Amino acid sequence: MTMTKTTYREAVRAGLREALQRDPLVFLMGEDVGRYGGTYACSHGLLEEFGPERIRDAPLSESAFVGAGIGAALGGMKPIVEVMTVNFSLLALDQIVNNAATIRHMSGGQFSIPLVLRMATGGGRQVAAQHSHSFEGWYAHIPGITVLTPATVTDAKGMLLAALREPDPVLIFEHAYLYPMEGELEEAGLVDISKAALRRQGRDVSLLTFGGSLWKSLEAAERLAAEGIEAEVIDLRVLRPLDTATILASVRKTHRAVIVDEAWRTGSFAAEISAQIMEGAFYDLDGPVARVCSAEAPLPYPKHLEDAALPNVEGIARAVRGLLGA
Repeated sequence: MTMTKTTYREAVRAGLREALQRDPLVFLMGEDVGRYGGTYACSHGLLEEFGPERIRDAPLSESAFVGAGIGAALGGMKPIVEVMTVNFSLLALDQIVNNAATIRHMSGGQFSIPLVLRMATGGGRQVAAQHSHSFEGWYAHIPGITVLTPATVTDAKGMLLAALREPDPVLIFEHAYLYPMEGELEEAGLVDISKAALRRQGRDVSLLTFGGSLWKSLEAAERLAAEGIEAEVIDLRVLRPLDTATILASVRKTHRAVIVDEAWRTGSFAAEISAQIMEGAFYDLDGPVARVCSAEAPLPYPKHLEDAALPNVEGIARAVRGLLGA
């Protein structure tokens, strides 16, 4: 297996390039994906390489170009549609929820929608309340779609390529804070988009997380290890279908769970994970399930307030210490 050092952004671009090279039915569409090279530079250079038929700049109408992607998928194409940020996807909610997610079922299986919908998510970049949402949990509520949250450079590429093999819609949430992150890209082909990933072995507590919060959780685990507390870190990475078996196996091993979710605590995906643990591993717990989420407020613009509002390393470590009475 070959390993290459690269950034998350470049891994996404490599996945897009490979998909376009492999299959003439694949095309990329969205706001500023062509001439501008992508808002986060993920498609930089692809217009010159593949031309305007396959790298399509769309007008500023998410409902229109997501709908066009659904239509193209119905017609036999394999569109990758980029929505600039997750908050803009709300403008296409009708197309995603009432069309993409339902057509296979409403047609009795006669039609499928092989659509991949990518979008940036999360806070930490000082882009204020209207551009820092974490709505992955909202979409994970909806039957008929797959929800992916790649947190490593390998997953950024491999999950995209795997998503293009799916006959039904796949939503990929790329945490915008990760784009410049460097890591080792494993050229191992497709990533299994049905399984969570064990990122760190531990015996004392399970840290369950995904997306941008993975790296904060790993750093918290390192800090706790210096105190003699060994935290196991599970990268959920697939929110729908949720790999409940891996979650429960970890909790049965450590007997404690802390869930780290950048969304707001009320109605969060963390609440769903907590419920799954209570239903499937209640008698294995040595304490209540803890959650570390964002402050219940629109995300502030000033950096010191934004940092205080988001889950942070010390907050995660403090939640673990609270469970252990340390």
